[in-house]
Amino acid sequence: MHLLAFVLIYPWLWLVSILPFRLLYVVSDGLFVILYHIVGYRKKTVLENLKLVFPEKTDAERKRIAKRFFHHLCDMILEAIKSMNISVEDMKARFKFTNVELIQDYEKRQKSIALMCAHYGSWEWIFILQAYTSHLTFAIYKKLNNKYFDKLVKKIRARYDSYLITTKESIGVLVENKKKGVLTINGFAADQSPKLHKAYHWYKFMGVEVPVHTGAEMLSKKLDMPVVFFSVKRVKRGFYETTFQTITDTPNDFKDYEITDRFMGLVEQQIYEAPEYYLWTHKRWKHRNV
Repeated sequence: MHLLAFVLIYPWLWLVSILPFRLLYVVSDGLFVILYHIVGYRKKTVLENLKLVFPEKTDAERKRIAKRFFHHLCDMILEAIKSMNISVEDMKARFKFTNVELIQDYEKRQKSIALMCAHYGSWEWIFILQAYTSHLTFAIYKKLNNKYFDKLVKKIRARYDSYLITTKESIGVLVENKKKGVLTINGFAADQSPKLHKAYHWYKFMGVEVPVHTGAEMLSKKLDMPVVFFSVKRVKRGFYETTFQTITDTPNDFKDYEITDRFMGLVEQQIYEAPEYYLWTHKRWKHRNV
C-alpha cells in the first residue's frame, strides 16, 4: 500500500516541483481554498490554540490570524515540494541570511553547533546554509511512516549535503562525529510537545504551562556545543530572511533547563511579532497544566 501511494503521488509532486514560482503560488491559492474553506483541515485546532494563547483578542481577530496562517501553510507545503528541483541559486536568493558570518566564525574556531529553531516562518529551506559553511548539517526529525516518502525527503536534503537523523540515532551520530573531529551543525526544531512520559521540564509558553523538549540542551552540554537560535522573517511571498543569535558558547555554565527556557522565550518573541507564521495546526498545548 505504501509503495502504491508513492507511485501514485510522486508524479504529481514532481510536476509541482518544476512549476515556475508564479504558477506555484496559483496552485497554493487553490490549495488554500480546499484546506480552509472546503475541508476545514484542523481549523478547529487552530482556532482553539489561538483562543488559548490570545484570550484578549476578539473572535474576528483570531479568525484573521488563522486565515493568514493557512495561506502561509499552503505556501510552505508547495515550497517544500519545490525543494525537489529548485536550484541552489534560486534558494540562496529566496532564503537569505543576515549574519551568516556568525556561523562561519564557529567554523574558524573549529566548533560544532546545536542550532535551535521553531516551526515558524519557513524552516524547510534552512538547509541552504550548507552552501555557506563546510560544517556537515544534520537535522533531527521524526521518521515518516511511508518508507518511500521518507527516503524521498532524505534524498531532497542530501542535495545540499544535509542529512536527516531520527531522535534515536542522534546521540550515536553526534558522539561519533565528535570523536572523529567532524564539524557539524545539528538542527533541532524543539518547540513542539513531547510525550508526557518524556517530559522532564515544563515552561509557561505563551502564558500556558506545557512540557517542553530538552534534548537539544542535553546534547549541547554532553558534547560542549555552542547553542545558536535562528529566527525567520517573511519578507514577501516566497522570500525569507534568517538571523542567527547565540544563546550560549558555554552550555555547561548554565543550570539545567535554563538554555531551554531561553530558547522558548525567543520563540515566543517571534510569535508575538507575527503570529500568522507559527504552526498552529499542531496540538502544542494538549498537555497543559490548567
